[in-house]
Amino acid sequence: MQTYPSIILEQAVNELAKLPGIGRKTALRMALHLLKCPAVEVEIFGNSIIKMRNEITYCKICGNISDHDICEICNNPKRDQSIVCVVEDIRDVMAIENTNQYQGVYHILGGIISPIEGKGPQDLHLDLLMQRLEPGNIHEIILALPTTIEGDTTNFYLFRKLNGYNVTLSVIARGISIGDELEHTDEVTLGRSILHRTPYESTLTRK
Repeated sequence: MQTYPSIILEQAVNELAKLPGIGRKTALRMALHLLKCPAVEVEIFGNSIIKMRNEITYCKICGNISDHDICEICNNPKRDQSIVCVVEDIRDVMAIENTNQYQGVYHILGGIISPIEGKGPQDLHLDLLMQRLEPGNIHEIILALPTTIEGDTTNFYLFRKLNGYNVTLSVIARGISIGDELEHTDEVTLGRSILHRTPYESTLTRK
């Protein structure tokens, strides 16, 4: 049964409702708003989405989104290439960059170990991280993963995995509440957590 007076409108609502956090009521408001906008504005909006999907790529070094094969962070000679901050996803990079407290580079895992969601070590971008360690130019790896059971599990797995490498392994300070995601943490707290990071092994002795 058709819900809306136009099949085309209904199709638009169905597609918008597929976006994260968008219910059908919100999707309908968005569709009706676009319907009222000048055609040229909607065309620009649509083309920007298509261009983003078709032209944005992932950095071959760290996995960050980029307009080129190498992202601006990895390609920046002013960044300290010897310090790598390991994060869950791209949103965490954005959150840390907003603090203006970190001058190293990143490695995006693309997730964390979560048996409930069926995600194991084989689903993470670990091979690329191991390759980056081989030349011996990396001196420190900062684990900046969520302060959750899954995040701690991933931290411990990386600790075991990287144990044979001559690299300092540290973890961001627990200024962030247990269970919090980095993207939802305020910039001051997150910035201080990066600056006051601690050796990962010291967190094991406290458990």
